Amino acid sequence: MIVYQANKADFLDDHDNREIEHVIATKYLERTGRYAPDAEYRAWKNSLGEMAKVLRDPGIPDDVGVGVEFGIPQTSKRIDFIISGRTEAGPNLIIVELKQWSEASLTGKDGIIAARRGGAAPEREGAHPCYQAWSYAALLEGFNEAVYQRAIALTPCAYLHNYVQDGIIDHPEYYGDYIRKAPLFLKGEEERRRLRDFIKQHVKYGDNAGLIYQIENGRIRPSKMLVDSLVGMMKGNREFVLIDDQKVAFESAAALATAASVEKKQVVIIKGGPGTGKSVIAVNLLAHLSKQGLVCKYVSKNAAPRAVFKAKLKGNLRLSAIDNLFSGSGSFIETGPDAFDVLIVDEAHRLNEKSGMYGNLGENQIKEIIRSSKCAIFFVDDDQIVTLSDIGHSEELARWARSMGAQVSHLELSSQFRCSGSDGYLAWLDNTLGLRETANTRLDCDEFDFRVVDSPNELHDLIAARNGSNKARVVAGYCWDWVSKRNPDLYDIVMPEHGYARRWNLDRDGSLWIVTPTSVDEVGCIHTCQGLELDYIGVIIGPDMVARDGTLTTTADARSPMDRSIRGWKSRAKIDPDGTSAQVDRIIRNTYKTLLTRGMKGCYVYCVDAETREFLRSCLRGS
Repeated sequence: MIVYQANKADFLDDHDNREIEHVIATKYLERTGRYAPDAEYRAWKNSLGEMAKVLRDPGIPDDVGVGVEFGIPQTSKRIDFIISGRTEAGPNLIIVELKQWSEASLTGKDGIIAARRGGAAPEREGAHPCYQAWSYAALLEGFNEAVYQRAIALTPCAYLHNYVQDGIIDHPEYYGDYIRKAPLFLKGEEERRRLRDFIKQHVKYGDNAGLIYQIENGRIRPSKMLVDSLVGMMKGNREFVLIDDQKVAFESAAALATAASVEKKQVVIIKGGPGTGKSVIAVNLLAHLSKQGLVCKYVSKNAAPRAVFKAKLKGNLRLSAIDNLFSGSGSFIETGPDAFDVLIVDEAHRLNEKSGMYGNLGENQIKEIIRSSKCAIFFVDDDQIVTLSDIGHSEELARWARSMGAQVSHLELSSQFRCSGSDGYLAWLDNTLGLRETANTRLDCDEFDFRVVDSPNELHDLIAARNGSNKARVVAGYCWDWVSKRNPDLYDIVMPEHGYARRWNLDRDGSLWIVTPTSVDEVGCIHTCQGLELDYIGVIIGPDMVARDGTLTTTADARSPMDRSIRGWKSRAKIDPDGTSAQVDRIIRNTYKTLLTRGMKGCYVYCVDAETREFLRSCLRGS
């Protein structure tokens, strides 16, 4: 969807004689059925006025195409300004990312900058404008059939017409690569001249916006090059080989997805415990169904699984190209019905009701995902619901599917390959944590390398010794404040009696924590390891779960107040004390079960409470 398109002459006429911001706002209302926010209106007035100045050059043909607010299909992204035409080499589309910024701050992160994004709002982190423009070009190259079949060249750039060069916005270390891919133009007449020359270099002849029409109406499907690269990277990679009931579930889900249609919506619910291969099947489905020409996305609430799988599958692809195959679960608020052929939702138990930074957007993520796809495939483990906001229980998924007229199919994964394939360990864990009663009251450590240690230093030493393949990490319950967030020189998890001090993984973007080599010296949490696996896991059990008189009990007050997973429990408890207590108790136990099942070969545990250490040892055979 594009809000406004014209040629240069008509655009300048609209600007000079009809108040361009009003013209765009009227078109926006016609196209979307919504009034434009005041901030958008002001941005159009200011930034489009600056683009009008740039285009007032006789060397830029009057019949080049001009487009404003090009909504990239099946995303919430919009390209601010596009210019279409051609050179001797063929058709070309210039993508211009417009910003009104006058200042920004470095973040120390590749491609990320902090700026006020809207009036007097506080600074917040986001993609650098040049990265934005470049990633939009990559998205169109990878998914718009008109672009990749007709060999349309895409030329991105960014224009910050209020920004004076300051060594921050154009910092060579953090943004140099992206500025080379999408040139940056700043405030001043000389910069305006540079942008004019850039446009004249890439669009020498006009097309009366014909190219914009082609791209707007181009079919959305992944390019053959993108899909072949993805499939090629998975082929022969043992990490993605399907075994036993994984293969059965994969073939069943693939058949249902292929048969889905607008008239016959499908919802597939695949249940499986830790280590049953839910994520492996999800990534295989993404590659396989994309290769069939279906428009698919891998979806997850947590960023960590997406970041790790993108890193593993990237190969020689640009990260922005493969990035468009992955999405957060809150991305479908405004997506039209059946816009995607298939949405593959990993860790579906972590879905929330509302979306957005403040949890105030949308209606219900389950509903939005089912509505937005012809087929939704949910991978779920009801025992891994670990926050008060998690709503993705298998029964809730099925309820929403039935209410929306979808055909519901249930599949189950039973064979697990984590914890040395020991079903006995999982049953013992359920019994010991008080999740369900089983016959496995004692654990045979010959089946799975499980140990209880007497100090956090010993725990870290064991993990470091087993980190030869970068697949051993220490994690903990969220019982310590994240003080290093404000002061990076401080430590978060401090136990003076042991001379122990470590930082949370959260001192930077923790999405790739589990595969970052230096993170073996840090401590991870549920949010950076759920849905992922290691060879060895070390777990610090904090004071939120302790043993008293031979029984494990939980204490919500022992959690850090910075922990969002049970935020608001005290207010809920005033209304429903028993129900809230039971829910929080289950979340704490589920959290530790999830942490204690991240290791494929071994799990080592340190409990801050001495009685809890002895309780766990008493549950081991031979103790």
